[in-house]
Amino acid sequence: MTAPDWDQQMRSRLARGEESALGELYDQLSPLVHGLAGKILGDETAAAQLTREVFGHLWEHPEEFDPERSLRSWVGELTHRRAVERLQRADLGPEEIHERAAAAQVQYVVAALPPALRETLETTWYDGRTYQETARQLGITEQVARQRLRLGLQLLATELEFGS
Repeated sequence: MTAPDWDQQMRSRLARGEESALGELYDQLSPLVHGLAGKILGDETAAAQLTREVFGHLWEHPEEFDPERSLRSWVGELTHRRAVERLQRADLGPEEIHERAAAAQVQYVVAALPPALRETLETTWYDGRTYQETARQLGITEQVARQRLRLGLQLLATELEFGS
C-alpha cells in the first residue's frame, strides 16, 4: 500500500472510530512526535505529555487532516505548533523559541529523508566535513556525495518552505 493510500485509509478508520487505527498510527508516528516535541521543549516529561495530547487530538479530529498532505507532515506540523505554543506560555523569549523550533524542524525533516540522503547530509553537516571527506567516509564517489547533498538540501528547503 502506498503512503497516500495508507494516509487516507488511516484517516477513514479514525473517522469511523477504530481504536486499532489509533494504535497503528501511534506505533508509526509516536517516535517522531515525541522526538520533535522533546527537541523543541527540551523536557522529557513535557514531550511525553504533548505526545499524548497530539494523538488525542488526532483521535478526536481526524477530519482536520488535509488529504493533499501526508499524514506524517500534518502530524509533524501539529506537534510543532503545539510545542511552540507551550514555549510561548513558558515565558521564553521569541528568539529562543524560534531557534528551538527551527532546529527541531530541520532535524525532523532530515530524519524523514531517504537513508542515503540522510546519511550524507548528517555526515557532512553534523560532523562538519567537506563533501570530499564525506565521500571518503561513506565509500562513495565525490560526484555521488555532491548529488546526494544537492538533492537532500533541495528536499529540505522544499519541506521547510512548505511547512512554514
